[in-house]
Amino acid sequence: MDFADLGLSEPVLKAVADAGYVTPTPIQAQAIPIILMGRDVLGTAQTGTGKTASFTLPLIDILAGGRARARMPRALILEPTRELADQVAQSFDKYGKNSPLSMALLIGGVNYSEQEKLLDRGVDVLIATPGRLIDHFERGKVMLTGVQIFVIDEADRMLDMGFMPDIERIAKMLPPLRQTLFFSATMAPEMRKLADKFLSNPKEVEVARQATTAESITQFQIHVSHRLKREALRTLLRNEDVKNAIIFCNRKRDVDILAKSLARHGFDAAALHGDMDQSARTATLEKFKKGEIGLLVASDVAARGLDVQGLTHVFNFDVPTHPEDYVHRIGRTGRAGMEGRAFTLVSGEDGKYMQAITRLIARDIPVMELQGFTPDESEASDVPPADEKRSRRGRKDRGGRERTPKRADKPADDRLTAPEAKTAAPASKPEPQRNESRRRDRREERREDREPPVRGMGDHVPNFLLRPARRTASS
Repeated sequence: MDFADLGLSEPVLKAVADAGYVTPTPIQAQAIPIILMGRDVLGTAQTGTGKTASFTLPLIDILAGGRARARMPRALILEPTRELADQVAQSFDKYGKNSPLSMALLIGGVNYSEQEKLLDRGVDVLIATPGRLIDHFERGKVMLTGVQIFVIDEADRMLDMGFMPDIERIAKMLPPLRQTLFFSATMAPEMRKLADKFLSNPKEVEVARQATTAESITQFQIHVSHRLKREALRTLLRNEDVKNAIIFCNRKRDVDILAKSLARHGFDAAALHGDMDQSARTATLEKFKKGEIGLLVASDVAARGLDVQGLTHVFNFDVPTHPEDYVHRIGRTGRAGMEGRAFTLVSGEDGKYMQAITRLIARDIPVMELQGFTPDESEASDVPPADEKRSRRGRKDRGGRERTPKRADKPADDRLTAPEAKTAAPASKPEPQRNESRRRDRREERREDREPPVRGMGDHVPNFLLRPARRTASS
């Protein structure tokens, strides 16, 4: 089967041929004919299998016969990150170059006025992140009542990372009669229930078992102490034939720290995360795609849909806490039939996250021993024994002070023995009246410390105090 068998128009087929593609991927072969029929689709396939073209190609064909109107797009594509939105826009330009369709990209970090000019001109396809789209809607710069096709890319991520209220709000802005398309590499059961709110009698397209990793990716896990992680990563980068690689961290702060550390050790590395300015993010990503940067240290902002041609390696410096993120991370390599290698550094209590990952992907990840970094040494140095933890917690009294451990040769009871008690002089008890006087003095001292003395008015008395009190009937 080739693309001509899918029912696509001649201009789209020519653009696909110019891009160098001849045979559609399984997700494209199954989804494109159904979309051309006008049905809702819930598509699930492995990452790197061409899901973007699965909805971009038929969308161009469906919209080719209409005409754009000012501020009223005819198709809306939502993306979770700016990078993904920009990548879909590039795909639209590539496949739609022979079609008279216009497109606008609404993402954060870009001047509003430039985006408003495009909207005023009229666009057929609107590719946006939820936040920026809502901003333009509230400004009155875009109306969504003319949307015919609504696409949610990376649907599970969109519904899971806090976009649910925004998506529900956007869906209410759309006309009820529309075609809705959901595409993702993973679709948990709870996410499927949420998707049912937006889809009407959908045709489910599942090319492979959900959350599976491509066979073209060779995976390893390496057990190493947390304090030796950077050194272990540098050893891997020197030992492996790394042409280009993405190194994933869980936290944005660690992304900057690790990128600077690698640069100090002579590696060509740059950082990419959500707190960076949009112009800096775009420039860094372009340099990485062009090969000007060899190593990209990134947060999960680069884990979804990012397509870098010929990416040879992926390194998980931190084990992802959500197992689905592992599938997306390593899916940046081994794309389009090429071979890729993925390494995950496991330390301390990361074992529970690795177990969740292996359960999700239904396969074991081989353990690779790195010379000089043994699992036994790393685990012993990272996690103190449970008995030691309990003993540390028991060394503090109620006031938070460290207790002095009892000596083994010290008797348990330090009270005077019976003969010594007889010879010891009995302590004289103070008289009750004296005790009461001392307690009263202490109370007075505390009161004086707490309340400053009241200053009087001297010889002057205000007039309002000299007025006679008003007589009442009883007096």
